[in-house]
Amino acid sequence: MSKADKIFKTMCRDILDNGCSTEGEKVRPKWDDGSFAYTIKRFGVVNRYDLREEFPALTLRKTGLKNAFDEILWIWQKKSNNIKDLGSHIWDSWADENGSIGKAYGYQLGVKHQYKEGMMDQVDRVLYDLKHNPYSRRIMTNIYVHQDLHEMGLYPCAYSMTFNVIQEKGKDRLTLNAILNQRSNDVLTANNWNVAQYALLLMMIAQVCDMEAGELVHVIADAHIYDRHIPLIEELITREEHPAPKVWLNPEIKDFYQFTVDDLHVEDYVTGPQIKNIPVAV
Repeated sequence: MSKADKIFKTMCRDILDNGCSTEGEKVRPKWDDGSFAYTIKRFGVVNRYDLREEFPALTLRKTGLKNAFDEILWIWQKKSNNIKDLGSHIWDSWADENGSIGKAYGYQLGVKHQYKEGMMDQVDRVLYDLKHNPYSRRIMTNIYVHQDLHEMGLYPCAYSMTFNVIQEKGKDRLTLNAILNQRSNDVLTANNWNVAQYALLLMMIAQVCDMEAGELVHVIADAHIYDRHIPLIEELITREEHPAPKVWLNPEIKDFYQFTVDDLHVEDYVTGPQIKNIPVAV
């Protein structure tokens, strides 16, 4: 059965049983009817996913892997901050009349800076170092840029990736691992979405650097379940688990900027029913 399901169930049960409520406190998010969106939260949740064992997609309900892949390409490959470049409508609530989400996400990754080989952005610097200096402990990105926060439609939730390369005994190729740091995570709507898309990012980067994708470690400062999501989560974690799907990328792609959504292949993805009309706090 899917290990991602087991990790998700354990995390949710821990939040529900041992978390702290924000009810009555000063919070920012609100529901569509204007009422405050309170949460049950846990601090410092850390989950590990080994991509050598399976792809970490939930089977309790379906995660839209194609749309998740499209969004990570929008941020990391297109380095866009305009929803017109995105195939889904998940960012519509945070975009202005021109489709811009401000100086957020892809915009920050695309800002160039001086590096040893000239001007580079954060993505190209990661790719350069992994190919030329793989044992560096400085291969990371950060899009939580304080001087630009006031010009962002939404402060970055998943804000940093740190890459680390190891040489495992008995293996010819290097193994690429990564830590995803997230300041805030809406467990029902976004947890497995983020896990899946950053697992795909790790797979992409490993492939173009001729490495094997290893572990993705997901560090969440504030993992929370919204008050109106509690009954949905309670039902979700009682569902039957299924084997993880088979997920792979087109092996012929060797240039990070050549990947498209069509290069993602998913087979045997058996899931429980989708949860419809999930309320989203904004």
